[in-house]
Formats: sequence, C-alpha cells, structure tokens
Amino acid sequence: MLTVVLAFVAMFLLVASGGLLLFYREAMIQRITAVIVPSSKPKTLLGSIQHAGLSIGGVVEHFERVLPKSQAEVSVVQQRLMRAGWRHDAAVKLFYGSKVVVPLGLCSAALVSGLGELSPFFVYGACLVVGFLGPDFWLGAQIKKRQKKIRRGLPDVLDLLVICIEAGLSLDQATARTAQELTQAQPQLCDELNLVVLEQRAGHPRSESWKHMAERTEVDSIRNLVSMLVQSEQFGTSIAKTLRTHSDTLRTKRVQQIEEAAAKTTIKMVFPLVFFIFPALFLVTLGPAALMMADSFKDLLNK
Repeated sequence: MLTVVLAFVAMFLLVASGGLLLFYREAMIQRITAVIVPSSKPKTLLGSIQHAGLSIGGVVEHFERVLPKSQAEVSVVQQRLMRAGWRHDAAVKLFYGSKVVVPLGLCSAALVSGLGELSPFFVYGACLVVGFLGPDFWLGAQIKKRQKKIRRGLPDVLDLLVICIEAGLSLDQATARTAQELTQAQPQLCDELNLVVLEQRAGHPRSESWKHMAERTEVDSIRNLVSMLVQSEQFGTSIAKTLRTHSDTLRTKRVQQIEEAAAKTTIKMVFPLVFFIFPALFLVTLGPAALMMADSFKDLLNK
C-alpha cells in the first residue's frame, strides 16, 4: 500500500511540474525579460503578494478539468458562489480545483506525518472524503456568514432609505445614495444594492432588479422587503411608510429572537450541570464521608 501511495505522489508531482512549465511559460518569459530589461516601476511587497496569490489561484484553476461535471451542477455552484459574494469568472474553476488539490494535500500531509501507516485505507479514505467535501462545507459557512451580516445590517439600511426618501429623493436615487454612504459599515448589503442600481441603469425594471437581489441573497427578510416594495409600487402606497414599518418589524423580530435564545439557556445549562458540575460537587462533598465510612467498615470487618 505504501509503495502505491508513493508512486501516486511521485506521478502527481511530475504532472504538476509539467503543468506549471506548460501553463506558466509566458510568466517565466516575462520574468526573464524583466531581468534583462529592468522596468522603472519599483516592485512593492503588496504587488508580490498579489502576484503570488494569482499564481496559486491559476494553478488551482487548472485542476478543475479533472472532475466531471454537468452544466446544471455548475450553475448551482455558481449561484452558491454568488450568494457567498464570489462573482468572479474564475470562482467556479477555483472551487472545483480546490476539490482536487485539497484531498491531494491532505493525503500528502498524512504520508509525511506518518498517520497513513496506522490504517492506510481508513486514513487516506478519510483524507479524500474530507478534502473533497471540505470546500462545500466551507462555501456553506461563507454563505451563512454573509446572510447573517446582510440580515443584521438591513434595518440600518432601511432607516437611511427612509431618510433619503423623506428628503425628496426617489427610491432609485435613495438606493444609490444609501449604497454609497454605508459602504464601510455594511459592505455586503451595499454591494447588493449597487448591483440593483446597475441593473436599473442597464434598463431592467425596478421590480425585477429587486427580485434578482432576493434571489442572489436567499434571505427571508430581503424577500419580504422586495414583495412589500412591489406591492407598494403596484397599489401606490407610501414607500417611506412601508420601509419604516418593515424596519420596525425586523428590529422587533430580532428582540424576540434574543429573548428566545435567552430563555433557552436555562435548558441548555442542564447538560453541563449534570455531566460536569454535579459529579465534581458530589466528589468534593461526599468523597471524605465515603472514605471515612470505608475505613470504619474495614475496622469492623478486621475485628
């Protein structure tokens, strides 16, 4: 088994070296040219780091060709990447490339550390499974993290939208102004608002642009907001009142969720009390008495 793993790692290193030579021939030529004809631009540390990151990303991208995939699967992965905030064209290639590179890296780490010698089939199988499914779990965690930030920042964005609309701006102008003002405080939600503004400038109707935002984020509060805006536009009601009502509802819902989580803590504390605190308490209080009783019974039995 060890011979097979060593042969596999050796073949992988040879293929990777050949791929680097083939895919980065132009980069090597550029480096040689830069040495022969030095440029006047100084090379900063940030530029070196960015160049190294692009090189590593390019290597990972080329491994995505190994995995077979359908167009429907690629579209689903692309939607998930968009929900996580990754809209670059190479994001899908990086994702599928990581599903090949990470298992190989884990197997190499297990081989170097010696863990593979304990149980080769189990260890290398676990490395392959964890490495293949790891990018999916990481992407799901990133999606939940971004959705949580969008959900928390929505009331503040709605408040600024209400202020802009009451100041005389239209909804489109208020959206653009809000996305500009809250870029530092709420970057995820402002990024989505900027996309809404760009879609409207490209000619999409307002309702469709907001619906696309709801589909991209997959957040319930955003969906409710979009449906309220569409209904307000259809029936001609005040948009400012609609936004203020929705903002108050979100804050009330957040307070209720906090109160619910606080009420659940009493039940959740039962398990640590039973398994960790009570045994130590019994040992401290009843331990000396148990020792004294054991000594007394021993004396009685010896008599």
